[in-house]
Order: sequence, then structure tokens, then C-alpha cells
Amino acid sequence: MKFTPLALEGAYQIDIERRSDDRGYFARVFCQKEFHQVGIGQIWSQCNVSYNVSRGTLRGMHFQRPPRADAKLVRCVQGAAFDAIVDLRRGSTTFGEWISVILTAEKGEMIYVPHGFAHGFQTLMPNTELLYFHSDSYSPEHEGGLHHMDPDVGIDWPLEIKALSKRDSMLPPIREIVPIL
Repeated sequence: MKFTPLALEGAYQIDIERRSDDRGYFARVFCQKEFHQVGIGQIWSQCNVSYNVSRGTLRGMHFQRPPRADAKLVRCVQGAAFDAIVDLRRGSTTFGEWISVILTAEKGEMIYVPHGFAHGFQTLMPNTELLYFHSDSYSPEHEGGLHHMDPDVGIDWPLEIKALSKRDSMLPPIREIVPIL
């Protein structure tokens, strides 16, 4: 695996290294030793799948508050998605800043989202599916979110939003969110 640090400290794009032949390919998507070598010591507690029928579906921006704040490892297993994260860490020099990566099933790249970040994505193709590993189990009493169109954050979503949950449409702006770590 190739770990590329992103502009927000602690976040990485992770590219798989395929071993291909006439049958297809084989690739490692997780190796605790390799993750530890770049300073990621997560133990994964939960794994979820998000399947999205329509192109332009937006999910996010979600996080969990301490003591249940979690890190995520996200991979697109079908289709393609514009994946965005926002730094919500107390005292961070990049508080409120965002970055994005394009995740595709074709390339198999992943994003590591550290504790203290909001995460969301928009599907770029119909029938897009993402696989998430979480460092802690879901806790409804610790869930939080950031409004996806907050002008103070300014995420530049690539497509018109075609599907969005009512819950996500009512999330607060960053000025109403206390830094979470």
C-alpha cells in the first residue's frame, strides 16, 4: 500500500498495490504493520456499507463526539464518490478546513479519516457503494454533524445534490459546533 499524507494533518489517501495477471488482480487493503509504520494504530471495531442508487446522492457531514469519536477507513467498492473531510479538532491550525479525494472502485484507493473530522461524500455514479471501517461502534448519543453547504467551510460539491436525508439537511453550521477533540 502507498500512504500519501493529505493537506489536513493525520489524514491519508491510501492506494492499493495490485498484483495482476490474466485472472485479474490481488491487493492488500489493510495491514496493521504498514498502518503502524505511518502512525495509524487503529483497531477497527465496526464495518459498514453505504449503497446509493442515484448519482448526486450526498451523505454527511458526520462525526461522533468524545468519548466515542472514531477514525474511519473508507473505500469505494462499486461506482465512484467525491469524499470530503473537515477538520474539527480543537487547537488545530486547520480547524474548519476541508479536503476531498475521488474514490473509485476501479482504482481501489481509500481515505483514512482521523478522529476529530467530519466526513461525507457525494456519489459520482449511480449504484455507488462504499465500505467503511470505524475505530469505535456507532453511538447515537454521541453522533454529530456539520451542514454540507456551510458557507464558512465552503465544500465545493461537484454535482447538483439529487438525494439528501432530512437529518443531513438540518445539520448545524460549523460556528455552532464546538471542536470535538
